[in-house]
Amino acid sequence: MNFPIELINKLKSSSRVAVLTGAGISQESGLKTFRDAQDGLWAKYNPTDLASPEAFARDPKLVWDWYAWRREAVKGVRPNQGHYALVEMENKFLTFTLITQNIDGLHRFAGSKNVLELHGNINLVRCSECGTYADEWDEESETVPQCKKCNGLLRPDVVWFGESLPRAELEAAVNASRACEVFFSIGTSGVVQPAASLAHAVRDNGAVVVEINAEETPLTPKANYFFQGKSGEILPELVKLITEF
Repeated sequence: MNFPIELINKLKSSSRVAVLTGAGISQESGLKTFRDAQDGLWAKYNPTDLASPEAFARDPKLVWDWYAWRREAVKGVRPNQGHYALVEMENKFLTFTLITQNIDGLHRFAGSKNVLELHGNINLVRCSECGTYADEWDEESETVPQCKKCNGLLRPDVVWFGESLPRAELEAAVNASRACEVFFSIGTSGVVQPAASLAHAVRDNGAVVVEINAEETPLTPKANYFFQGKSGEILPELVKLITEF
């Protein structure tokens, strides 16, 4: 792929970079998106009907089992070259913030350090009452595992419909976006708020916006650069160019 020399020079001279990733980068690892058709037992359920506090209150075991199934699916997936390219990119810049809408933990698995997981992490479990994180739990239990501290029901550490994003992560994401010189939007539809507004805000602040996606999104007309294709192919090429001397 041909990258404009202006972009390469901008990246080589920049010290503050922020990246937003969405489901697209994980799809390249073979992970189904949240709204993809479910398999087997779960095919009859609409995912949006299982991912809410109301669903958990109505049938906690059903919701727990669905997320247990999803955790197992994530365990069989590995980061792709796009994930690893972002690890290299983090080592290149003085300030680098990776903001993700994904809950699969693949960025941390690949080795990224400064990661803001806006929607949580499916691999973590916490108490639905006191918020205490669980180090271990019985996945084979006939009932929903309980918190050892207060006996509340355990739940996945993800943001459900109707819940607010974690305040600290969101504030850090906004601050990193405001301060960056270059902002990457990778594999995200550009419509899920509030993350979708980050790219538009940085564009208004004068930062360079680079979008990498399989198809055009609402952000595309406003991006300074748009590269259509797989991030696992595009990012390694770009990283190689900006790390050359």
